[in-house]
Amino acid sequence: MQAADVMTPDVITARAQSEASDIAELLLTHNISAVPIIDDDGRVLGMVSEGDLMRRIQSSSDERQSWWLKLFGDGASAADYVKSHGRKAREIMTPDPVTITEDEPLHRIAGLLEKHRIKRVPVIRDGRLVGIVSRSNLLRGFSASRINAGDGSDREIRDAILGEVEKSVGMLLYRLNVIVADGNVQLWGLVDSHDQKRAVQVAAERVNGVRAIENNLGFLPPGVGA
Repeated sequence: MQAADVMTPDVITARAQSEASDIAELLLTHNISAVPIIDDDGRVLGMVSEGDLMRRIQSSSDERQSWWLKLFGDGASAADYVKSHGRKAREIMTPDPVTITEDEPLHRIAGLLEKHRIKRVPVIRDGRLVGIVSRSNLLRGFSASRINAGDGSDREIRDAILGEVEKSVGMLLYRLNVIVADGNVQLWGLVDSHDQKRAVQVAAERVNGVRAIENNLGFLPPGVGA
């Protein structure tokens, strides 16, 4: 499955000139945790999240010291002041956010969310926003896209896992050993990164008949290739 199969297409958005208070109301009204900030052509300029708005609240609760004194104090900066006190979306947003296209596979999206420690990612087509994929979208996609393991025997489960890894993860199979006993899967071998380790586990989780997974994958030493 790809981003297009799980994304939310009707995205709630705001503009760069939108007031912070209006964005907060958008989040509350639509029960969402962030909004993309777009320009007149639908291009994504940034993201404003609950965290961005919470920083404003925390900052406003501590006004004992003048902000201009803080600029010359303990590590504060003009950028910090603008982000915590700004009124417009362009001043408080996280600019140039991570984006994906509609054909991005789900396991790669999961890796992006983990790598960048984000909860959602905008989906673009020809540079314009067409949807958004959140963690909940991914979970629904993974639960709905189980892979049939033939007759459900341990050998069929193992073959299905290896087939999915080869097709979607792009990992050399000679580095991987999959052991299945009564539906319980053990993953052994060497991978290149944390993202690849997680992707192999996701591939195993998608196979029908898998009851539990023990992920024992290790990492190749730096500089060691195929």
